Amino acid sequence: MEAALELLRHTLTSPSVYLLLFGLAAVDAFFPLVPAEAAVITVTVLATGGEPNLVLVALAATSGALSGDHISYAIGRVGGSGRLDRAPGDSRRRAGSEWARRAVDRRGGMILTAARYVPGGRTAVTLTMGAVRYPLRSFLLFDLMGTASWALYCILLGLFGGLAFERDPLAGILAGVGLSIMVTLLLELVRWLRHRAHRRARARGRR
Repeated sequence: MEAALELLRHTLTSPSVYLLLFGLAAVDAFFPLVPAEAAVITVTVLATGGEPNLVLVALAATSGALSGDHISYAIGRVGGSGRLDRAPGDSRRRAGSEWARRAVDRRGGMILTAARYVPGGRTAVTLTMGAVRYPLRSFLLFDLMGTASWALYCILLGLFGGLAFERDPLAGILAGVGLSIMVTLLLELVRWLRHRAHRRARARGRR
């Protein structure tokens, strides 16, 4: 394990690490099984002597995630908007698309920024925003806010793991990734509780 960590440290001194982070963050935006978050945390935990540069790590992760989100948006816009427009007026698909349009018109920025912290959720949101033709300029602005805060969040988790487990970098990596998973689960719990509360409120309103 020590040999593997040492090899990884040598790899981190190469400029290609920034390209790797960019690629992982970009692909993760529309294929959420790619571990971009864990990669940023790992790089941060193992960063020593100014290598890799954490400012460049943040820029690579932010620009990669931003690019990937726009690819997902474009996929939704090209592949989804036409089907929604052709759906019959009284169909469930058309009703769902109208609800999504109203939701993103009212709270699109908040939804996009919050979804960045939910691996599968961010893909669904960016595809939907493309399908309902959310304004690209607004999408870029809010997505930049979301991706930049996400990159900073990953780096802070990595710094915490690196400082708390300075003599055991593997434990630091596990701590950072573990905290990330806990935050994701907490956000999912809050979302589920709010959804359940809204359903109960609607049920009471029908009585």
